[in-house]
Amino acid sequence: MENYRKARTVEQPCVCPFPDLPSDTPEVRVKDGSKIRNLMRFALSRMEEKTASADHPGPHEGSEVSVGLGQNLCRQIVFTGVGPSVAKAITCVEIMKRRVHGLHQHTKLVYRTVQEVWEPLEPEAGLDSLTVSRNVPSIWVLLSRDSLDKNQPGYQAPGCFDTLWAQALKEEAATVKQRRKRGGTGAGRTEGTGRGKGPRKQLGRPGEPRRPFGHAAGGQD
Repeated sequence: MENYRKARTVEQPCVCPFPDLPSDTPEVRVKDGSKIRNLMRFALSRMEEKTASADHPGPHEGSEVSVGLGQNLCRQIVFTGVGPSVAKAITCVEIMKRRVHGLHQHTKLVYRTVQEVWEPLEPEAGLDSLTVSRNVPSIWVLLSRDSLDKNQPGYQAPGCFDTLWAQALKEEAATVKQRRKRGGTGAGRTEGTGRGKGPRKQLGRPGEPRRPFGHAAGGQD
């Protein structure tokens, strides 16, 4: 492919794996270059209910967020990510679940076809354009205030992340406790029984008086 350059990438449309969704359900398409704060600002404006204040006197100022009553708030929202954007989409979902409590979750993993069009670097060389099709993993996550079918694969009840975090912390504490036990007094480390723990022996000939430590043999005081 050294004689070609990538001209464009075309993502084939993918059918939403969640049927019977309301027509006003927003879809947040997470791209590789998307900023999480911009994605969350839009998503929270459609799902999070805010309290009326001096800065937000009411919904008549053109805001999409209804203040206090929640009339324009959506009951469901969908996050999608393709290829390298899957991890960022999951991050947005986890942030959303911690900001808006009581959300039910359905997760679907599918493959989306992506076509790459490659053009020759030198068209006069007689080379034709190439189209390469690749199947890229894609994730669809549905978050809903209303109950979802618990028997469907990929269902996650509200508050499940708290249970997972508690289990992870418990396992980490058990690991730290085992490491402390291994790093304590073990075999061969008891006081007085290890090598070099006994009294220092004085070297010299039998019957010869012991010399103070630090004086060389044969030296004069």
